Amino acid sequence: MSEQQRKRRPYSSALRQEQAMATRQRIATAARELMIAKGYADTGMAEVARAAGVAVQTLYTSAPGGKPALAKLVYDLTLAGDARPVPQSDRPEVQAIIDEPDPVCKLARYAAMATAILRRVQPVHRVLRAAAAASPADAGLQDVLAEIEHERLRGSRGPADHLHALGALRPGLTPARAAAQIYALTSTETYEKLTEVCEWTTPEYETWLADTLAATLLPHERATA
Repeated sequence: MSEQQRKRRPYSSALRQEQAMATRQRIATAARELMIAKGYADTGMAEVARAAGVAVQTLYTSAPGGKPALAKLVYDLTLAGDARPVPQSDRPEVQAIIDEPDPVCKLARYAAMATAILRRVQPVHRVLRAAAAASPADAGLQDVLAEIEHERLRGSRGPADHLHALGALRPGLTPARAAAQIYALTSTETYEKLTEVCEWTTPEYETWLADTLAATLLPHERATA
């Protein structure tokens, strides 16, 4: 292999990866818009492919497993905010939370991140919940929703373990119990009830979440400092 070929290969690989990410993002954006407008059941795979400007086979390649896999792709990319293959734990906003020395400020940063994520995923999650309730026999969709909840609970263990490692959890509170409380407080259903039924603004929800997390997870003297 020539020197020129060796130099070209990493560039070509990076370009292909960038093109694949762009394709996944177009697919997820098209599917999200259609599902929110028409509902999950009335959104067809061919329709999504047309809206995304890709072949139907490309759609199935990006979401192997059919429409339930497409719904999961939409949810995952909406949660992340982009199609980059970077775990949530490695993203800058999470690193900023880890680097924050004060536990109360740490939870305020976490609440800000969680609120931003909830604003993005709530419309998608509501569509999927409604579709699952209307079609309880759709095992694929039921599995997607169950997987989302399991991932949320596992994701809640990260901040719980982090606070535990710092000795910041209130006495007697285990990381598992702390994770369960974070999981419950940051649900899309709670976000919906407070911002829609109770008509809270997004900043009001974020403040409530930060205050409630601190009061629930930290020793009283820290939470009220």
